[in-house]
Amino acid sequence: MRINPNPTDDVLAALSTTQERQQTVLLQLSTGRRVNQPSDDPAAAAIYSGNVAVESRIDQYLQSVASVRALNQTADAALGSIVTNLNQAISLGTEGANGTMSQLDLNAILQVVQGVLNSVVQLANTSFHGTYIFAGTATTTSPFTLTPTGVTYNGNEGVNNVAIADGRALAINVPGDQLFQQPGSSVMDSLQQLITALQSGDHAAIGTATTAVSTSLSYLSAQRAFYGNNLNQLNGDEQALQQRNLALKTQDNGLVGVDLAKAATDLAQAQTTHQAALAAAAKVLQPSLLDYLR
Repeated sequence: MRINPNPTDDVLAALSTTQERQQTVLLQLSTGRRVNQPSDDPAAAAIYSGNVAVESRIDQYLQSVASVRALNQTADAALGSIVTNLNQAISLGTEGANGTMSQLDLNAILQVVQGVLNSVVQLANTSFHGTYIFAGTATTTSPFTLTPTGVTYNGNEGVNNVAIADGRALAINVPGDQLFQQPGSSVMDSLQQLITALQSGDHAAIGTATTAVSTSLSYLSAQRAFYGNNLNQLNGDEQALQQRNLALKTQDNGLVGVDLAKAATDLAQAQTTHQAALAAAAKVLQPSLLDYLR
């Protein structure tokens, strides 16, 4: 039978191994992860690292979706208010076109329609977090200016695009010139036309101008559909991103997550093994210490 001439080294090595095992299991329990460094499981760690990168992009996309949704909701709400104002102008214009109305009555309508024009211009200059929604890509420029001779557009024809998924970007705005200005006329021009007709007291001109406002309303409503469609698309994109994120996190848990019940059992076994190693060490090391003391 072979006898180890230096059993102390073996005992110390065993103690180190059992202690290391305890520390490994304790780390797993504290982090909730089986893989805490690449060497724990290189293959799983590599896949997990790739997943984390994708999840980070998804989180950014979800933030973009939320921001674009809020912007589009703000735009749609502003357009909804403009529609309400235009309907009011149409109703008043229809009344004003009635040949029985006096100029005094028309002047009262005129004041309200002037207020409608002011409100429409103000709403067309709606901003979101400090940027103008309807200015194209010139988002720091107030897009519409009301002057004594009419309304001017100060923005551009640019469209802003935002990435909301890998390989997918969404146009998030309609520039103001396209939104409010159809060929040959504009929402603001039609209101100005109605104001001029009311000032003149020409009932036929009031009727013609009211029809122009109605035409502008129909055009604006068609353009407004862009934002409703965008909001529907964003809801679908958000759901797809969330499902992808959930699938990746589920895979992550299978790759690097720890089975807490198993880890607790492993810890108990590691502690028992370590205690046994300590007991064995006491038997081996004690005589050696006595020999040294002698």
